[in-house]
Amino acid sequence: MSELSVNHLLGIKYITEKDIQLIFETADHFKEVIQRPIKKVPSLRDVTIANLFFENSTRTRLSFELAEKRLSADIVNFSAGSSSVKKGESLVDTVNNILSMKVDMVVMRHPNPGAGVFLSKHINASIINAGDGAHEHPTQALLDCYSIKERLGDVAGKKVVIVGDILHSRVALSNIFALQKLGATVKVCGPKTLMPRHIESLGVTYEPNLINALNWCDVANMLRVQNERMDISYFPSTREYTQQFGLNKSILDNLDKEIIVMHPGPINRGVEITSDVADSKQAIILDQVQNGLAVRMAILYLLASKIKRNDS
Repeated sequence: MSELSVNHLLGIKYITEKDIQLIFETADHFKEVIQRPIKKVPSLRDVTIANLFFENSTRTRLSFELAEKRLSADIVNFSAGSSSVKKGESLVDTVNNILSMKVDMVVMRHPNPGAGVFLSKHINASIINAGDGAHEHPTQALLDCYSIKERLGDVAGKKVVIVGDILHSRVALSNIFALQKLGATVKVCGPKTLMPRHIESLGVTYEPNLINALNWCDVANMLRVQNERMDISYFPSTREYTQQFGLNKSILDNLDKEIIVMHPGPINRGVEITSDVADSKQAIILDQVQNGLAVRMAILYLLASKIKRNDS
């Protein structure tokens, strides 16, 4: 049986194209499982997973929890807001306490970039990065690429534009890495102030004009403006941002071709996209949510298979 080349999912940059294809093939299988009347499989029956969320998250946390339940894992949920972290406990102490409960895997979201990598060097459990600061969000990128493949047949050769707040977005960085590994061409579009300084060094090009970007692409991934990560104002007003970089139905209908619209959520309706775009047949936003479950089940299953093999 094929297996992943890694023991953790810390970021897209640490995995290979072969790993991604294996995750997709496994997700195909779990997608079929999710459609059954009885949606549970006993694959992770003896595996204990701790969900450590040091930052707020609704969709990612629920998606992981549901994926774990569908695979029959034992789950420990931990939210930093109500924990000893507030009393000054270190990350390693917190996790060691949880590991003393004999946890096999840790799904972690943390505000500091590299928190998952740091943890993987200090504890003996498989780590899945559910978002580390503005750095990476690998499972989101994998479910985005899986959704593109499902709708367009392949990711290779496709043109994808990521629109919006690239500077603060872990989704953008992971997507750039994943799309390029799978052979897509990537452009970024948004206010110059929301572009990382050396974005071109990642092999992407910057397009300041939304209409030009949309006419070029096959897929537009519309990111929200991450106000919670901004300590200064990066553009004059939300209204001005929407006028320049918001996607509405008339823009969509006037393009030279039909494109696919994606959004990692949560959507600021009326800011980066209007409701009639979000709910249109060109939007695959709900497919992304459903695919997120299958992709996360696949990752949990493949990493757990390695744990079981290493133990035996």
